[in-house]
Amino acid sequence: MIKYLLYKTGYALLTLFGVITVIFFLFTVLPGDPARLMLDQNENSEQIAIIKKKYGFDQPISKQYLYYLNDLSFISFHSTNPDDYTHLTEGKYSAVKLFTIGNTTTVLKAPYLRESFQKNGKKVTQVIGDTLPNTVVLAISAIVIAIIIGIILGIISALYKDTWLDRLIALVSTLGMSLPSFFAAILFAWVFGFLLHKYTHLDMTGSLYEVDDFGEGKYIKWKNLILPAIVLGIRPLGVVIQLMRNSLLEVLSQDYIRTARAKGLSEIRIIRKHALKNSLNPVVTAISGWFASMLAGAVFVEYIFGWNGLGKEVVEALNTLDLPVIMGSVLVIATTFVIINILVDIIYAYLDPKIRLS
Repeated sequence: MIKYLLYKTGYALLTLFGVITVIFFLFTVLPGDPARLMLDQNENSEQIAIIKKKYGFDQPISKQYLYYLNDLSFISFHSTNPDDYTHLTEGKYSAVKLFTIGNTTTVLKAPYLRESFQKNGKKVTQVIGDTLPNTVVLAISAIVIAIIIGIILGIISALYKDTWLDRLIALVSTLGMSLPSFFAAILFAWVFGFLLHKYTHLDMTGSLYEVDDFGEGKYIKWKNLILPAIVLGIRPLGVVIQLMRNSLLEVLSQDYIRTARAKGLSEIRIIRKHALKNSLNPVVTAISGWFASMLAGAVFVEYIFGWNGLGKEVVEALNTLDLPVIMGSVLVIATTFVIINILVDIIYAYLDPKIRLS
């Protein structure tokens, strides 16, 4: 197990290194001067020069890339010269000094995603920390809906194979997989949040936290979660239904299932005790992939419903070319993908004893 985890960790770090390299050079070659973006309409040549020196924009691309890696690394190197970009200024981030050799100090720290261009120097980690929990709540709610309803409908579809009920569930599944999230979001917001608002009492837009009308603070409004969670869960729901149905049908045709039936076991007990666990592998694969992609795919859903999550933040950052926020968000999503893939491999070994971690 330890050897396997070390291997996967090394592979994950290599993958993330590739992602970091791609997004750095992708956003570095974009037209526009980052210093001018930060100053907006108030720039002058002196202010631009100060900003470029502060953030290392006056250095060659190769040096800027090394600076970026240094900021993201857990172990980073800093110059003792106050005029250098790598000088560890007070308030930049918390770090534990390890040792100093010559003019270079080595420190241990958390990855530094830099500061937002458009939020008055607010740290990207703080921006993501304020919005990511809302996206995680939305993604978990959506995937729970997809799992529960998808597995139930998949089992029913398999048990009533080739009947009208099976075809009806297949139609629902196909519609769910083919319906674009942005269109479903607009449709659900209009129908259930506007036309049927009198009966559903649901709003077209709203986030998890709402501000009190009297300005006395925030409070949680759970009903705002219903529509975006359903919309975000529609597509994985369709996938789970089909995978559960096909996998269960394959398992039910195995010899040990026929033996269980010959022993007189009820169909419900056969499915619950023998077939269900062995048919969950493809479902776990789909769920893991969808959960990770929801962090990225929630962009349109969050924006349409006004859900203050990471997706909505990314849209606003793209509109204002707030590059550090965009790059930091992409890195967080990529890291989530990698971690979930490792966890899924471990879950595989639990669900199927034939799979061994080696």
